[in-house]
Amino acid sequence: MKKGRFTTRQLALNAMLMAMCTVLASVALKLGGNFKLTFESVPIHIGALLFGPVDGMLIGGLGTFIYQALFSGYGINATTLLWILPYVVCGLSVGAYARRRHFVLNRRQTTFIMLVSELAITLLNTFALYVDSHIFGYYSAAFVFGTLAVRLALCVAKGIVYGSIMQSLIRPLRRAVA
Repeated sequence: MKKGRFTTRQLALNAMLMAMCTVLASVALKLGGNFKLTFESVPIHIGALLFGPVDGMLIGGLGTFIYQALFSGYGINATTLLWILPYVVCGLSVGAYARRRHFVLNRRQTTFIMLVSELAITLLNTFALYVDSHIFGYYSAAFVFGTLAVRLALCVAKGIVYGSIMQSLIRPLRRAVA
């Protein structure tokens, strides 16, 4: 969308999106064990589609860091960066794809990148859970991988829904920050 330095509007929108990411992570629906339904990637997608990979990574990284440090209940520990990584990768991949397409994506392209990023989040979260469980001594294959099929199906559904609504969300924001 733009080249060069950050604008005031862009910085303000990034800050709001980081805060939204933190809040959406905090109000996740926990369905036992390691199954958590969250929409924290939505603001990351929005920032990355509007401004590119750097903004997407900042929104995902800082928004998730604030959640991990203040609201997750675990604080900062040996695996904090592993739990932040999926959302940094999400911002990077969505933003890079949008930039490569000159920030003009049709519905099919938007759905494609939403699916890819949601799958990456789920797989990287599974990896973080695997490492975390070994480091902190609670590993069980059933706990780490038992809900993976359901979580993958859910992330595909989220990717399709996000792909179908994201253009409607981005269009007015793009005009507002122009």
